[in-house]
Amino acid sequence: MNLEYLIASRTALSAEGNTKPNVMVRIATLSVAVGLAVMIVTMAVVAGFKRDISQKMSGFTSHVQVSYIRSANSLESTPILRNDRVEELIRSAEGFRSMSIYALKGGVIKSGEGVAGVMLKGVASDYDDNFFGKALVEGEMPRIGDSVRHKDILLPKVVADRLDLRVGDRVEMLFVEEDALPHRDRFKICGLFATGMDEMDEKFALTDIRNVQRLSGWDAQTITGYEVNIDDFSRVAEFTDNLNMSLLFEGGDEAVNIAAISVEELYGVIFGWLKTHDVNAVVIITIMIAVALFNMMSALLIMVLERTRMVGVLKALGMNNGSLQRIFLYRASFLVVRGMLWGNAVGIGLCLLQKWTHLLKLDSSGYMLSEVPIAFGWWLLWLNAGVLAVIVLLLVLPARIVASIKPGEAMRYE
Repeated sequence: MNLEYLIASRTALSAEGNTKPNVMVRIATLSVAVGLAVMIVTMAVVAGFKRDISQKMSGFTSHVQVSYIRSANSLESTPILRNDRVEELIRSAEGFRSMSIYALKGGVIKSGEGVAGVMLKGVASDYDDNFFGKALVEGEMPRIGDSVRHKDILLPKVVADRLDLRVGDRVEMLFVEEDALPHRDRFKICGLFATGMDEMDEKFALTDIRNVQRLSGWDAQTITGYEVNIDDFSRVAEFTDNLNMSLLFEGGDEAVNIAAISVEELYGVIFGWLKTHDVNAVVIITIMIAVALFNMMSALLIMVLERTRMVGVLKALGMNNGSLQRIFLYRASFLVVRGMLWGNAVGIGLCLLQKWTHLLKLDSSGYMLSEVPIAFGWWLLWLNAGVLAVIVLLLVLPARIVASIKPGEAMRYE
């Protein structure tokens, strides 16, 4: 039997049975609960932003693009020829999951008096359309890879609403090239999509790759590049570097001027903005722990003063200072754990309420999402363990006050 734990638990029970519990103890417990709840909500929102924006940016462009070295973010991409060597190097890269070909061409949609510039993205039958399928709000996905080429186009809803277009309408697109006359083409709107990221939505329209190849005057083997998805997005930078090294040293003449670029590099400003959320989260967590720690230190000192007579008796019976300190650390731990249980209940409850009801909305033009995102993960366990460890360890210092209590004086203390 752990004597220190037994004494701490008995004193905790007697304190709970007191009709006038110490106000400072209640405040300390409440501060831990509120602080942890704020930390959980903060981390859940930050993790939600990272997850949702990363997934959506990858849905638009994939994790890694392999194309001509100067084609990134270009309206008129320089084409490359499909070749077995490059495709073999991509598939053999560690962490590879899937690959598809694509072709891009910048154009202008014209409807009545309105116009909108979009990037017409052509994809083939190997394309994973799960991202756009989930974002589909009306109509159906374009027919891709059939034996007969269809001139279907999937438009962003934000553009369709601006130009007063509907599913089934035929829309005219204008394509302008350097040193060439502009030319037109007509497509049938098969569906509308909305991902909640209006700023990105309005840039893309989806169609069969053969439509883009015909507009650009390319044959079936000419493409803009490859879209590559990997198993673990957190290693996208490492995967991209390794693939570039393979293309450079093992690709030979077939991979000249072909390079891989990750979605993090392609949209560096957006992912840099996401990283600033980590700093905000650290600041909030630090402040909340400091407030909770200050209140817990005050509560611990009060608990020691309330039990001065008990400390004197235990010292007179031969208990050393280390054991006495552990009694009060156990007692403080009970308060911290109780506060953390309430904090978890409140914090997780608020997060689940937002996740299920979507009460809090955002301006997608400023935050890139239409609602406050929530995501849970292993960080929840690490956060709880870290808060408990930090507070209890730092309480060792104020617990040393028991060493200054003298048995003779303490036993006369009332």
